[in-house]
Amino acid sequence: MNASAAYGLLAHGLIFGAFVSLLPLGELRARAALVATALALVAGIAPFMHGMFGMPSMTLLQLVVLQLARPTRLAARDWRPAAGLLLVAAFFYPAALGFGSFDPYAVGYQPWPLLVALIPLAVALWWQRLNLWLIILAIDLAAYASGLFINLWDALFDPLLCLLALFIVGRRARRRGSAR
Repeated sequence: MNASAAYGLLAHGLIFGAFVSLLPLGELRARAALVATALALVAGIAPFMHGMFGMPSMTLLQLVVLQLARPTRLAARDWRPAAGLLLVAAFFYPAALGFGSFDPYAVGYQPWPLLVALIPLAVALWWQRLNLWLIILAIDLAAYASGLFINLWDALFDPLLCLLALFIVGRRARRRGSAR
């Protein structure tokens, strides 16, 4: 088993554990997440998820680790980064699938233009004192530089992360609609 496959299996085990940690289990939430992570690795859930979703991004793995470290529900204020990710994904995925003449996914193999484009994002994160997101970006770049990912886009985001972002933004919209 190579490093990418091991990363994918372990990451999907942690993702399953993080989803279980979102269940309303009260005091048992942390223990249930730990058991679910082990069960996902032993019972074949993690290989199934790896086959269905592919290798998760480093961003998703970091958010999962944060969820497991402090098993609470996702905060309502976390919708802005999720909305930004959905905005990027709304342009990225159709273009990467062939709608249009430009393929942004190909840029991730020779990422110097993408790295230069990430500088204003890093400055904005620093300026807004969003240190956690700045650290997540730095770890994403380090994971790409280590050779774990062959495409920089794969380290930054993936479809499963976009589904999570869609859930967060949808929940925010539903709460806002019910508040009126």
